[in-house]
Amino acid sequence: MARIEQEIVNHRVLIVDDSGLMRNTIRQIVAADEQLVVVGEAEDGLVAIEKDKELKPQVILLDIEMPRLDGLGTMKRLSLRSRAKIVILSSLAQLDSPAALEASRLGAFEIIAKPSGTISLDLKAKRGHEIVRVVRAAAGLPPLDLAAMYRKAQRRKEEQISRPG
Repeated sequence: MARIEQEIVNHRVLIVDDSGLMRNTIRQIVAADEQLVVVGEAEDGLVAIEKDKELKPQVILLDIEMPRLDGLGTMKRLSLRSRAKIVILSSLAQLDSPAALEASRLGAFEIIAKPSGTISLDLKAKRGHEIVRVVRAAAGLPPLDLAAMYRKAQRRKEEQISRPG
């Protein structure tokens, strides 16, 4: 009996943050989900607009505070031409802050506050699951079934152990 593998469709994500360290951390968080793929990164809004045009992501994770063109300015420009859902991920996006309210008004899919300021070294620990959950929702994916993921990982582990080799 042939085993049928479920085809995994990758949903395209663009990461926009002026900090290389934060882009790398966000990339690691997103990469943990096998249905999400980071197709590019940008260090400011002007680069993000070009990358959006070139890479056509479904979801953009966007910081607000950046040089040259900030996140709110980027949202205004992208709203005219992009189909991507925008998820704000910023230290300026605390609940009911002026920046968060403006991002909402401009059509942000969701707003997630970085937990410890511009460089949040604890982002993965404190907001990792929330980021994946929100990006999946923005991409039109159902919530993760963590129990099923655990069972699948256990099966793979058992298969590796039982293989001669």
